[in-house]
Amino acid sequence: MRTRLAVSLIAASLLTSGAALAQSTTVVGAHNGAEAGGAVAGPLGAMVGGTVGAAVGAGLEIPNAVINSIDEERAPSVVVHERVVVGEPLPDTVVLRPVPRYTEYRYAVVNDRRVIVDPRTRRVIKIID
Repeated sequence: MRTRLAVSLIAASLLTSGAALAQSTTVVGAHNGAEAGGAVAGPLGAMVGGTVGAAVGAGLEIPNAVINSIDEERAPSVVVHERVVVGEPLPDTVVLRPVPRYTEYRYAVVNDRRVIVDPRTRRVIKIID
């Protein structure tokens, strides 16, 4: 019974945090889920956490059509001296451009790399090299 409760708590916390942050991809979600689950409930928790994390990450995966649509766009690159990483917001000085046909995303070209951004939070969702 105790193991079942621990597994349920791990699954609930992973689903909540993953959905709230909307920053994970399938691989990152699986990795983070396994780490969190292992820390709370050992090997069984790692297995459950990895599975739940991967499922959350897969649901948040950015469609290839979004990536392809910004590849065709030509936008000037801006220099940002802060570290640009997934999950962190871009500075207010970076202009976010609309992604053609996908209003739920914005993008920018920062330090010669395209980044897909959540327009509500300005957080980087994906970096395209």
